[in-house]
Amino acid sequence: MAVILEGASHTFGEYLLVPGYSSKNCIPANVSLKTPLAKYTKGSKPPLTLNIPLTSAIMQSVSDDKMAVSLATEGGLSFIFGSQTPEKQAAMVASVKSNKSGFVTSDSNISPDDTLEKVLDILDRTGHSTMAVTEDGTLNTKLVGLVTSRDYRVSKMDKSAKVRNFMTPFDELVVGTDDISLSAANDIIWDYKINQLPIIDKLQRLKYFVFRKDYAAHKENKLELLDKEKRYLVGAGINSRDYAERVPLLVEAGADILCIDSSEGYSEWQADTIAWIRKKYGETVKVGAGNVVDGEGFRYLADSGADFVKVGIGGGAICITREQKGIGRGQASAVMDVCRERDLYFEETGVYIPVCSDGGIVHDYHMTLALAMGADFMMLGRYFARFDESPTNKMFYRGKYVKEYWGEGSNRARNWARYDLGDTKTDALKFEEGVDSYVPYAGSLKENVGKSLLKVTSTMCNCGALSLPELREKAKLTLVSQTSITEGGAHDVILKDMDNNG
Repeated sequence: MAVILEGASHTFGEYLLVPGYSSKNCIPANVSLKTPLAKYTKGSKPPLTLNIPLTSAIMQSVSDDKMAVSLATEGGLSFIFGSQTPEKQAAMVASVKSNKSGFVTSDSNISPDDTLEKVLDILDRTGHSTMAVTEDGTLNTKLVGLVTSRDYRVSKMDKSAKVRNFMTPFDELVVGTDDISLSAANDIIWDYKINQLPIIDKLQRLKYFVFRKDYAAHKENKLELLDKEKRYLVGAGINSRDYAERVPLLVEAGADILCIDSSEGYSEWQADTIAWIRKKYGETVKVGAGNVVDGEGFRYLADSGADFVKVGIGGGAICITREQKGIGRGQASAVMDVCRERDLYFEETGVYIPVCSDGGIVHDYHMTLALAMGADFMMLGRYFARFDESPTNKMFYRGKYVKEYWGEGSNRARNWARYDLGDTKTDALKFEEGVDSYVPYAGSLKENVGKSLLKVTSTMCNCGALSLPELREKAKLTLVSQTSITEGGAHDVILKDMDNNG
């Protein structure tokens, strides 16, 4: 008969943390959330580190280049979705890597022959009041001028007026060269009392803008996740089918780390994919693998050479794999089992392989539970899909603002490579393993991530921990009954916002 694992399969919502001793030094401002992203050997430093333990899911409705820049600014990392052509995915990666901290790539460009009407249209569409004027309206030709809101008066000008007649011409601009540092660029902005500094290359092509308004923001973003060249770090999802074509393009585009995106990772297909990457690139290209839900699956991917292992099957908000196929495991049980095996593997081999918890996060406090149970970082889909920075549409639905959110296993995504088992050449999903849905709109990423992580660091202080390794060491967990879950919320009172007479 089948092997039956001992104990029930538990979710994060079935656990609470028990407070531990906290010293006066244990305050949120003193907590570090730094965590390894890729494997390393005992006594050495991780080759890649996250400043916050959050990554965004490999999903069409979550992780594009805009999300990647926004999350890296806060200290996390996005994995650009792979259910698109390799060329389009590589272009998104390249777009992220073209952004230096404090240096902004211009995406509102016009030509001298464009009209004021087009300027106003771009302003209305993007909110960008500064527009680069290039010879043909793209970034590939010379910068010939600049248009800002100070260059025109709508009430006094005809909308058919040509840009060349009201722009600030190049010879009147203050510019910087592309070897300038951010500090030097900001000095020029302050010295010349200008709002923006165009950065050009030797051929006078616009490379970046540095804006006065971004100076304060840059000072605030002390956790920005940057490479040695001050560019944002970015990941990319791959599959176990077209990796020979996709991986070289992603590596060339500058992807810092890859992740095999699959609904179930305990598979020879994943081992073959990692082996191909190791043969071609050695250890220089980092690649995560998964998903698995037990120690046996972790051990297989670790032995195959994975740089991190992703845990979770069926726990995502839009995932219906458990319902459709009857496979999976409660996320809390899966994370704890895999992390026990990770620690054992580290003791045996001296190689530490980070664990990523993927799915099952419903409330912010579940993040702290996942970390206390051993996860090095988390991958979140629904959480990030709610923000302005996600690539989906904001809509008004049933009296509330929402954003669209769909699973990679849904008919909408049609991500066959994530779910097929190698016996088909067609892109038609035989049955759905994900749904198409809406999530409540939540506003900006920066504001929400800040609030969520403040809850995490506050709880860590309640446990007497100032780092994630210390949290894992000191955390005490208790299972809760349904009655105690009810007790944990507001009860036996009439809430004011629900009282029609209040």
